[in-house]
Amino acid sequence: MKGIMIQGTASDVGKSFIVTALCRILANEGVKVTPFKSQNMSNNSYVTKDGKEIGRAQGIQAEAAKIEATEWMNPILLKPCSDQHSEIVYLGKALEMLSGREYREKFYENGLEVVKSSLKQLENEFDMVVIEGAGSPVEINLNDREIVNMTVAELADVPVVLVADIDRGGVFASIVGTIELLEPNERKRVRGLIINKFRGDFTLFEDAIQWLENRTGIPILGVLPYIENHMVDGEDSLSLQSMFSNRNKGAIDIAVIHLPFISNFSDLEPFLYEEDVSIRLVKCEEEFGNPDAVIIPGTKSTISDLKNIRENGLEFCIRKHVENGGFIAGICGGYQILSEEIIDEAGSDTGMPNYKINGIELIPAITTFYREKETNRMVAHYHENTSLPTNHLLEGYEIHLGKTVLTKQGCSFLLFNNDEEDGYFGNNGQIIGTYLHHLFHNDEWRNQWLNMIRKQKGLPIKEAINIRKYKDERFEKLALQVKKYLKLDLLKDIINQW
Repeated sequence: MKGIMIQGTASDVGKSFIVTALCRILANEGVKVTPFKSQNMSNNSYVTKDGKEIGRAQGIQAEAAKIEATEWMNPILLKPCSDQHSEIVYLGKALEMLSGREYREKFYENGLEVVKSSLKQLENEFDMVVIEGAGSPVEINLNDREIVNMTVAELADVPVVLVADIDRGGVFASIVGTIELLEPNERKRVRGLIINKFRGDFTLFEDAIQWLENRTGIPILGVLPYIENHMVDGEDSLSLQSMFSNRNKGAIDIAVIHLPFISNFSDLEPFLYEEDVSIRLVKCEEEFGNPDAVIIPGTKSTISDLKNIRENGLEFCIRKHVENGGFIAGICGGYQILSEEIIDEAGSDTGMPNYKINGIELIPAITTFYREKETNRMVAHYHENTSLPTNHLLEGYEIHLGKTVLTKQGCSFLLFNNDEEDGYFGNNGQIIGTYLHHLFHNDEWRNQWLNMIRKQKGLPIKEAINIRKYKDERFEKLALQVKKYLKLDLLKDIINQW
């Protein structure tokens, strides 16, 4: 197999970002290239054209490579639903929930086989594969049964490039320490180093590059600058924190309830590009303040996160906010949390069949959890109940367990392309609930919702910002930025000479 594997000294050093850039760079050169990550652990997921669920990073990387995403690009997705248990998504379909120990003991051989078959499938379809590792390749406590780093590099038989993040500090120790901890045969596979997120005067780092190359015997392929707002969706909580670290200080204050098991936080990204919007994460009553709008995002563990909201005093804040005329939107699990009652009929959310709990009771609906998960790409338009223009189409996707049924008629929000009604539209849009992920990526709707808030605050209404048109442009810009600082010819030599 012809390809390269991007591994990192730690999580969130920029592996996904670099793989995305390489996919676009190679695709622009006419290479039929595909991304691959054997196993993801993330609640930020992506739905393929045929309704399979994979890690969001690989879906975005496929878009950068100008191809349709498939389940072969990320055959195993682990979605944490408690501190010790994760849902296993295998070739795009949810299987079961296992603890970390159970997964290692019961699933390793299956995992190894599906990684082999996925690599074979991609090798038959593509000229080159760009593989992303996970965490660090020297997690000593996990390495005897790992299927995410050097094991994958060996199965694919590709060279490895190691990436380190200089912004977090300790870059020399992280690079040298990682290489020292690799087994001799693994160390030989590492053919290049990339230093990511560099700030400041590059000339002050030239001696350090020479030192690293002499110390490790491995060439530095590039020192990439810290790139603000590159819009490559992240996978984990570290990515979530960095997403909001550069938020605008606008006149509209949106509070996002930071759930412990928050999922698909890419739903929130478009607000970062609205100049008059400030978006912030809220974990407890003390942080709530006086927002103009509240968003309760998706969650992998609805009932657990509902309890967390109560324990941290946020339920009272949310109720008071709505009583005072504030806007609120619940997406997927957030929609379920806002309903009157939640019934875990199948035990698929709590592990306790027929468990019942009252929701926040702002949406007249009952949510029931069943065994089967819905994963679909959807097209919708506004329901005639909303008085919004019904000829406007919205696109997004569903990823959810359970069904929410309104107990009050005439207040549905959307009508899906399969003629199913979805969501809740209350008080002329003050209260919104929906299962449609990426709702706010639809420019017309996001602008409609923000203009409701602007009007209430006495701010001038605005025209819609076309965020969607930037999607492909961002890949091109990213490719140019990375290409500028990467020794691409040397990287290609490493690939071709392996």
